[in-house]
Amino acid sequence: MEITEVKVFPVNEDRLKAFATITFDNCFVVRDLKIIHGNAGLFVAMPSKKRKDGSFKDTAHPLNVETRNKIESMVLGAYFEEAKKLGIEVTALVREMDGDKDKKEKKEAVIGSEDAGGV
Repeated sequence: MEITEVKVFPVNEDRLKAFATITFDNCFVVRDLKIIHGNAGLFVAMPSKKRKDGSFKDTAHPLNVETRNKIESMVLGAYFEEAKKLGIEVTALVREMDGDKDKKEKKEAVIGSEDAGGV
């Protein structure tokens, strides 16, 4: 299964940076992914629904690390491209996606002009 389209919709909130929609094989769409700036950097949260007890449960999610990394890489790449088009400066740590949960390496991505508003 291949990701054939990624759409990103930036928002101007503190931790929530954008919503995203991905399409698989031009025939299956998943909406409401979130790009969040967490303590360890930017990450992609899967769509979820609030339960009666107040907790959240993913409504769709990858079943393995390889697929999660592929989705996260493509969604964050689309986010950086969209921010660049809109002239939004993005300075954020991005998790290293190698499947090793113990590895906490980070890299910095800076995109856009210095005078643009932050996402």
